Amino acid sequence: MRRNIRTAIGCSVLTLFVVPWGRAQSPSVDSILDQSYREMYNLQFDDALRTADEAKKVDKTDPMPWVAQATAELFREFDRFHILRSDIFISDAAFSARPAYNWDGDKKKQFDDALATAEKIAHDRQNRDKNDVKALFALTLVNGLRANDAALMGKHNMTSLSFTKAASGFAEKLLALSPNYYDAYTATGMGQYLIGSKPAPVRWILRIGGFKGDQAEGLKELTMASEHGRYLAPFARILLAFDDLRRQNRSEARKKFAWLHDQFPKNPLFVQEMAKCDHPSPPSGQ
Repeated sequence: MRRNIRTAIGCSVLTLFVVPWGRAQSPSVDSILDQSYREMYNLQFDDALRTADEAKKVDKTDPMPWVAQATAELFREFDRFHILRSDIFISDAAFSARPAYNWDGDKKKQFDDALATAEKIAHDRQNRDKNDVKALFALTLVNGLRANDAALMGKHNMTSLSFTKAASGFAEKLLALSPNYYDAYTATGMGQYLIGSKPAPVRWILRIGGFKGDQAEGLKELTMASEHGRYLAPFARILLAFDDLRRQNRSEARKKFAWLHDQFPKNPLFVQEMAKCDHPSPPSGQ
């Protein structure tokens, strides 16, 4: 009897140590995607895609690994064409003069397929629970990625605004249910900022069409995403740094790029942008 009791106690003690350790050894989808996004911001796109594929195997009902795949594909094209550079965002004139770019055909298919799969999984989850926060989060980012593709790759401005409006709608529903999904503020903030920066007559026309815009509110929401977001905080910080440069606030922009460089030292963009802050080019015509 005593032997059985000792054995039972021994098993219970062993369970206290073994079970939590075993759980700790099984990473969640979210923790795997943390690594995928970190690799992406470090421009290690093949690694980021492989890591996203690992996350897909953990939970086939989670749309976020497919969103991570699409994000890595889009940012790879951004890097290939040097799109996320202050030169394009420094002024309205520079942004309007940006060219349109052509995707690598295979990469575009992978991007579109990943978004379509994420969207399907999200809608399947909503069929079971219309307030599924993971589904709303995925749909927010799916439409945000389509908006970024349309604006920055294809230069389809109105199409981009339509996707931004859809992303903002899903984000507002999500944040009403779960305010700690700070990444969603990237979608709402970009929408507010882009529309709020339009001339007054254009803003008026857009508002008739249901597009909301307030540049100050957009910056506030991007700031929340940059400070508290999980996956998109670095992207929000990049956009805020570009806005600092638009306002000739090079010291604040440099602080943001320095933080980004510390976090993602393998990405040379941030060193290059710090150098531009330290040695700005003279205005054209001088």
